[in-house]
Amino acid sequence: MPAIVSVAEAIPEYVLTQDQVMDFARDLFSDSFKDIERLLKAFHNGQIEKRHFAKGLEWFKTDKSFEERNNAYIEQSIELGTRAIKRCLENDLFLTRSLPCDEIDAIFTISSSGIATPSIEARIMNKLPFSEYTKRIPIWGLGCAGGASGLSRAYEYCLAFPEAKVLVLSIELCSLTFQRNDRSKSNLIGTSLFADGAACALITGDKVQRDFQKLSSIPGIRGTQSTTKRNSLDVMGWEVKNEGLYVVFSKDIPSIIEGWLKPNVTEFLRGKGIEMEEINHFVAHPGGKKVIDAYQKALQFDPVMTEISLDVLREFGNMSSATILYVLKRFMEIGRQGDTGLATALGPGFSSELLLLEWE
Repeated sequence: MPAIVSVAEAIPEYVLTQDQVMDFARDLFSDSFKDIERLLKAFHNGQIEKRHFAKGLEWFKTDKSFEERNNAYIEQSIELGTRAIKRCLENDLFLTRSLPCDEIDAIFTISSSGIATPSIEARIMNKLPFSEYTKRIPIWGLGCAGGASGLSRAYEYCLAFPEAKVLVLSIELCSLTFQRNDRSKSNLIGTSLFADGAACALITGDKVQRDFQKLSSIPGIRGTQSTTKRNSLDVMGWEVKNEGLYVVFSKDIPSIIEGWLKPNVTEFLRGKGIEMEEINHFVAHPGGKKVIDAYQKALQFDPVMTEISLDVLREFGNMSSATILYVLKRFMEIGRQGDTGLATALGPGFSSELLLLEWE
């Protein structure tokens, strides 16, 4: 099986507590909602304690054009993406030695929070010594499902090219899309939830001599499944307007998860000869506290199975596609040979990405 060998994070420098963001939202939204104090309870109910952002709070207090936001996205994505790649390839937690960039065969770059052509990995390749023949696969528009989807596509690449070493680079700067003049409840909830972050994972094919692998057991990817629910385009995503990207975030997401996810997961696992009870690790993208609760209700997992996802949500908020890689890193630190994991993330479409992991 293609295997995940190393995962590393790159965390933006600005840190805001949930109370600081809530006070900012109160000042901004109080004239738009008579019941603002009731709505602001979402900031504490989500159990997020702090988040990291590409810009300080003052930056968000004045109007910004789409051009200003996107220029900031490109600048910060290059910086964070470069840092995430270096940490992934020089990671003494997972690797016995550093891997040179020119050994990487392909880079899957995942993002949905800004626009860049040439894409971000092309710009990073001018800063790090990658081979000029490195394949570039930028993937845009998968939102919160993107990190899991990137792992799936890297798995398929390594099946086709079993001697390949592949990076999945996820960069999301959700805060830079913030619209001060959007006084919708979706924007208020998004303000309580979304954050910035980057992460990079190294996946290798079966024929790679992994003499650089430090852990005695790492997760191999046994199979994946992508599913898109019909007629659900309005569940989550972006609405593109002159000022930039406006968040679409349906309040029905938890109920959709409860009714749709379990048959999806059950069919996937049974196709691999696995029952739900055999899953040791639930590597779930923490879309929010209500989403995690919906996971538990739909899949009937013990709450202990989602503790790591909740810890990541508490410490970092929802960083869209990058978040599941933060969760995965923590499971890699505790996984043991013979363990089985289910990785899952949900995104626009409305879609799910599932991966079956086996520690080998």
